[in-house]
Amino acid sequence: MADSSFDIVSKVERQEVDNALNQTAKEISQRYDFKGVGASISWSGEKILMEANSEDRVKAVLDVFQSKLIKRGISLKALDAGEPQLSGKEYKLFASIEEGISQDNAKKVAKIIRDEGPKGVKAQVQGDELRVSSKSRDDLQTVIALLKGKDFDFALQFVNYR
Repeated sequence: MADSSFDIVSKVERQEVDNALNQTAKEISQRYDFKGVGASISWSGEKILMEANSEDRVKAVLDVFQSKLIKRGISLKALDAGEPQLSGKEYKLFASIEEGISQDNAKKVAKIIRDEGPKGVKAQVQGDELRVSSKSRDDLQTVIALLKGKDFDFALQFVNYR
């Protein structure tokens, strides 16, 4: 019998991030507490740029954006927001969306699977994802439950379950 397997990835739907960004832009253009503070949010290359005339307002824009991401089902672990920086008279805050599992993080996950998972489960690092395989589908379900119970500092999704 062939091995069953699934992949562990860390990917973000770019369209969902775009939708969250557009919803945030619409909300800050309509909300009373953002009137006259020059608050804005937009793409700046691969990063997201948030601007306002005070540090508190730019953090409030980030807070609104985070709530929109949560509503769209995107983990905040994928959002890497910097600190507000003064640029002229405006405060700017850059945030980026992290994708892919780094080699170190993949090794940590593979070690957890080896140490705490069922026997006979193999984990292989393949680029920026991790392939987990076993003869028993029940063992794979156990591994998924094990990893969902752990708190990693990066987002995980389980795909290609077969």
